[in-house]
Amino acid sequence: MRITRTTPRSSVARRTRLIAVTTGLVAAAAVMVPTAQASDVQTFSTAQLKSASSAVLEADVPGTAWAIDPKTDKVLLTVDSTVSQAEIKKIKDAAGGNAGALTIKRTPGKMNKLIKGGDAIYADSWRCSLGFNVKNSSGADYFVTAGHCTDGAGTWWSNSGKTTTLGTTSGSSFPTNDYGIVRYTNSSVTKSGTAGNVDITRAATPSVGTSVIRTGSTTGTRTGTVTALNATVNYGGGDIVYGMIQTTVCAEPGDSGGPLYGSNGTAYGLTSGGSGNCTSGGTTFFQPVTEALSAYGVNVF
Repeated sequence: MRITRTTPRSSVARRTRLIAVTTGLVAAAAVMVPTAQASDVQTFSTAQLKSASSAVLEADVPGTAWAIDPKTDKVLLTVDSTVSQAEIKKIKDAAGGNAGALTIKRTPGKMNKLIKGGDAIYADSWRCSLGFNVKNSSGADYFVTAGHCTDGAGTWWSNSGKTTTLGTTSGSSFPTNDYGIVRYTNSSVTKSGTAGNVDITRAATPSVGTSVIRTGSTTGTRTGTVTALNATVNYGGGDIVYGMIQTTVCAEPGDSGGPLYGSNGTAYGLTSGGSGNCTSGGTTFFQPVTEALSAYGVNVF
């Protein structure tokens, strides 16, 4: 898969291990074959895992995403369909003696930021999805969405004909992060505190294994599971984001910025990008919403 953002940016250019099993007769004077012991399995320290992660970053191969897997204590490296064997070797060479700390998983499709023209919230040249409606301490209304959506965008509209204004971008952070905030300037627009059909009452960080829901303007409501936290994603062209939530939820262009949440009303994240589609499936990454709320001093309601 190539990892894609669900985004717009006017400036965005962007082993089997063959196990041979042999059978044969064992002589009376049998040759003892040692069995693998738990002590034979190589383990890696926190420093080694961080070093392996840094090596992947330094290799700078677009279409890759990586995070430390707490279940295996290894670095789970996800590569999309555009990543060649030569590029995988480049990553392993960069990791050197810590290459064994990498667990490589290939995913179909290409990782991209997910943005295109269509419905939902519209900037001058692209479409995204609204994340969560929020308020500041004074009660002013805003909404948060993906930073690759707000990057370079001024006014936002609710329709493709751009006849109904929503508001203007008042903050944006991309790359490194992927969140932005828009202040409503149209008081006649109804601001709901729901995502999908769920009333959002709080925000938090999910755990690995948490069941999650995503809603977007292209593919509607989809479900999946959190597979990693603090993932780093390389979309190419220098667009690298950190601290992402990795999931099995599918997404497609135009779903960018949409909300990730739980059935219990907890806001988790904003759709950043991924690979695959909602026909064949794929991997999607989300900006933790708690970071955006803290950065802008706003809260869900």
